[in-house]
Amino acid sequence: MSMELLSPAGNVEKLAYAYAYGADAAYIGLKKFSLRVKADNFYEDEYKKVVELKNRYPGKRLHCALNISFHDEEIDNLRANIDYFRQYPIDAFIVQDIGIVPLLQKEFPNAELHLSTQASCVNSEAVKMYKSLGFKRVVLGREISLAQIKRIKDAVPDMELETFVHGAMCIAYAGRCLMSAFLTGRSAQSGFCSHTCRWNFRVGEQPADNHIITPEEAKAIAQSGNLVIEEEQRKGEYFPIFEGEDFTAILSSKDINMINHLADMKAAGLDSLKIEGRMKSTYYVAMVTRAYRKALDALEGKITAEEAAPYIAELENVSHRESTTGFYYKKTDADKTTSGASDSKYQLAAQMGSELTGDAFDAIYNEGQKRFKENEVLLAGMHPDAREARLKDYEIHPDRRIIPFEKKDGWHLYECTAMNKINAGDEIEFVSPEFCSLVAKGADSSGKASDWELISSETGLKLNWVCDSHPCVIYTKYELPEATLLRTLDPEYEEGKIRDTGR
Repeated sequence: MSMELLSPAGNVEKLAYAYAYGADAAYIGLKKFSLRVKADNFYEDEYKKVVELKNRYPGKRLHCALNISFHDEEIDNLRANIDYFRQYPIDAFIVQDIGIVPLLQKEFPNAELHLSTQASCVNSEAVKMYKSLGFKRVVLGREISLAQIKRIKDAVPDMELETFVHGAMCIAYAGRCLMSAFLTGRSAQSGFCSHTCRWNFRVGEQPADNHIITPEEAKAIAQSGNLVIEEEQRKGEYFPIFEGEDFTAILSSKDINMINHLADMKAAGLDSLKIEGRMKSTYYVAMVTRAYRKALDALEGKITAEEAAPYIAELENVSHRESTTGFYYKKTDADKTTSGASDSKYQLAAQMGSELTGDAFDAIYNEGQKRFKENEVLLAGMHPDAREARLKDYEIHPDRRIIPFEKKDGWHLYECTAMNKINAGDEIEFVSPEFCSLVAKGADSSGKASDWELISSETGLKLNWVCDSHPCVIYTKYELPEATLLRTLDPEYEEGKIRDTGR
């Protein structure tokens, strides 16, 4: 039996890309009831778009996370929103608080109940108990090994088991962290986690009355390797503290990455593999989903390992920290920490839309030709000195040139939603569910296009650049499938340098 690939979707757009790039199912959150309230989540009339997506991708499943710890007033709010929830085509609810189980079973009799990893279920007796309560699936706590998973599956074979396969791990037990609430007043259990475990901490010393320790002295102490923590009642048990490059990371877990161990996960009896990241970008969701889809297809013999390899290698081009196999093989692997934000050398530059053909193509083409001819008539009627000045101005300000695009055999015109700056002379890359990547060369120094052109969708004229919110289309020799993304190298990325990416 195939393992389900379950991808994160922080909003409708990400849900569409999760499905398009190969997820069998996706999990979403609804406002106020999810542990990722900083994700866009779903609200108002977005259920209409979700219904449309489910119809477009028949057989794809939708899981809804209601995984906060509920207080009474939040249960009241849940009851008040039941009619709204019913409008979503939800196949399963992911919950940790068993207090809402009777309510969901009554109001959504056809939806499955999945136990959240927040419940820290890591043994077969607990799984049996949850099965007796009506749960169809348990998302096991991340502190479990493959050997323990197999034992649980053997003990309760008719319970579906799900675990996280890729993404960020929390230093706390199954993510139940109080550090955020303690330091910032934002409770992770209410969905407001400030990710304090990823912060950079300096090791210092409280200055005594007679001596103020200097930054240099503090740094020397911290980097000596001799600094430790000893708990009062546990004499002789030392926890080492070491600072490197001006900060220390004792709480920031490495990311988990199990893409090279899927056969072991299947052998353990897992039914679903979950990718972490409802707060991650559209690019992250698409590329990670695609990599695991190809890896699973190779595992199931649908494609060869050689065919899957380029897609798997693309995980290095997605923002990530150092990775580990977590608790799956041995606990010491999960104990390793890392420092810094996740990062990538690429940025998502644009989302490609539908191909424009027929009247839609002609409208843009004809508008460009019309504007060009009007400008030629205008130039011809100018005084020679004025015309020369205008032409000189075009040389100084290339963006003011009136240059229409010309029809080319075999080329295609596509809608384009720019998200970062794209220059007409850039080398760009297309990625899609159907091919790994296509490199397209831009215009040369003379303005002659090689593989693609940037066109204004309003004027039909060539553009030298666009950025977010600029209306444009792309004319290219490549045929692009649905859900293609356009990426460019991030000009601010430096190999080996950790940037603050707003984690």
